[in-house]
Amino acid sequence: MKLHYQSIGQGSPLVILHGLFGSADNWRGIAKALSSERQVISVDLRNHGRSFHHPQQTFDLMAEDLLNLLDDLSLPTIDLLGHSLGGKTAMQFTQNFINRVNRLIVVDIAPRQYIDEHSVIFKALLALDLSKFSSRTEVSEALSGTLPDPLVRQFLLLNLQKNDQEFNWRINLQALFCSYPGLLQSVEQNDAVEVPALFISGEKSNYVTDNDWQQIKSFYPNAEHVVIDNAGHWVHADQPDIFIEQVNRFLADD
Repeated sequence: MKLHYQSIGQGSPLVILHGLFGSADNWRGIAKALSSERQVISVDLRNHGRSFHHPQQTFDLMAEDLLNLLDDLSLPTIDLLGHSLGGKTAMQFTQNFINRVNRLIVVDIAPRQYIDEHSVIFKALLALDLSKFSSRTEVSEALSGTLPDPLVRQFLLLNLQKNDQEFNWRINLQALFCSYPGLLQSVEQNDAVEVPALFISGEKSNYVTDNDWQQIKSFYPNAEHVVIDNAGHWVHADQPDIFIEQVNRFLADD
């Protein structure tokens, strides 16, 4: 069971981990922009994108998945960037395999436990009988009562694919829903992580609070925190130019 990934550019490797309901495809524009000076490897986490489906999904398992990929690619060390669920996975990987990470970038997430904000999405998607729909527009309209934000629906429907004239979900919805309570839990932090770290958050997001930053600083003493104006949870999508500038600045700082 191997992770699907996309690679662009040459040089020192940067691995990107997407968030819940996402995939490497969501990061193509950012990866291309960052690839002028390095190899950028965008990964589909298990049960996402084109990666394998599995009934279990924990941070430790996803860290092991990434370790296996790095070994397959003969990459002894990497720079690692993760957003949201991918950010928690990146923190767990760094905690478990600190000798494999040169620099860590975490985007709009803290290592703490979060409240349930996605069960409504899972239930809305699982309730659909996709055999009844002939277009993405019909699926979007069916979801509009429960999920009124068109941008959220547009993002989720990136996971919709059509095989043999019938729609199905590319993500493993049932396994993700069953694993979701565990993904809300804190990252297992045992020791302080001495690697250089950059935590990027959006000014309009509430995912990283002042209290979170104090906790982050205790676990990552070499961390810096950048808040990007006029950006929400999807910082890289809301302010891509500033996001890319901050990542390049951090990775260029030797």
